[in-house]
Amino acid sequence: MYANLESLLKQRQQAALYRSRKTHNSSQTPILQIDGQNYLAFCSNDYLGLASHPRLKSALQQGVEKYAVGSGASHLITGHSLAHHELEKELAAYTGRERALLFSTGYMANLGVITSLMGRHDAIFSDKLNHASLVDAALLSRAKIERYPHNNMQRLESLLEKSQAQQKLIITDGVFSMDGDLCKLEKMVELAKTYKAWIMVDDAHGLGVLGDTGRGILEKYELGEKDVPILMGTLGKAFGVFGAFIAGSELLIETLIQTARSYIYTTAIPPALAEAARASLIVAKKETWRRQHLNELITYFRFAARNLPLMPSITAIQPIILGSSEKALAVSSALYERKILVTAIRPPTVPQGTARLRITLSALHDKSQVDELVEALKVCSR
Repeated sequence: MYANLESLLKQRQQAALYRSRKTHNSSQTPILQIDGQNYLAFCSNDYLGLASHPRLKSALQQGVEKYAVGSGASHLITGHSLAHHELEKELAAYTGRERALLFSTGYMANLGVITSLMGRHDAIFSDKLNHASLVDAALLSRAKIERYPHNNMQRLESLLEKSQAQQKLIITDGVFSMDGDLCKLEKMVELAKTYKAWIMVDDAHGLGVLGDTGRGILEKYELGEKDVPILMGTLGKAFGVFGAFIAGSELLIETLIQTARSYIYTTAIPPALAEAARASLIVAKKETWRRQHLNELITYFRFAARNLPLMPSITAIQPIILGSSEKALAVSSALYERKILVTAIRPPTVPQGTARLRITLSALHDKSQVDELVEALKVCSR
């Protein structure tokens, strides 16, 4: 067995696909300290810069004093605290839905809802660039999986039209995590109504950022629960904390409480984290300058980097396609030598031949830092 493991790792290294971790010793801000040196980071999902917000830290500390550290059990035993309950109500109100249900991570939320609702006689329609958690959830559900080319609504319609499944579920990222573009949700809703399908949107990278008030991709397209019955959101990206949730109807949430294995059979997140997330929702709604500044930075970056191979993204995720894994690693390493941290994304996370730098912007970045990044990119990408 160990020989097989050694061979696997060697193959990864030879193909420039080996992954390694960098350990920092600092709070989650655009400046990270690694080995005693400061690095300017452009690879965090802390889009609104809330992970280091004093109000969240205070809420977490107060939560620990009240509830202690661990939740002690699953939600259905003794792990469901008032902090969890109030957060679920506030998330439901934030998303404009009847109920919300907390999960430990977005991965677990996607696994829970899809495996609960879909089975052998059903069909799932999935964008080929969907997040791994949606892909794995579809596989575990044992439903028939129909994959369509990225954002190809003509192909999706063809698959829906031919399907004889008892239940049909379209699953999609709201913002695609590696490309930064949006799903074609308006057309998807139209197709779902025509072919009697449900839609589930994973809006992990949209909630808190997209829309006039940050309610995500559904707000951007002025859609509601009747259009998209199942909404998944995370609390560890724009909201700067940890955890995830499913938002939907009373009937949907009660069904998940009874059947979602990744909800039933796991320990609830610490109540103090729920208190921090409650504080984050307040700050995200109140401090609108964060979203406004982030949008200004996106526009500023795209203009400054217009001669680089940018993908067409209007979000905080700004990929630069470099092609080979070797080149992506080389440019990432050259940036690191300049004290700039940008991760190289390689297959199998992205398709072969599309290795890239995945640049992410935060409300805590400023224009001078963006200038520093762009100048370094121009030099290093040569």
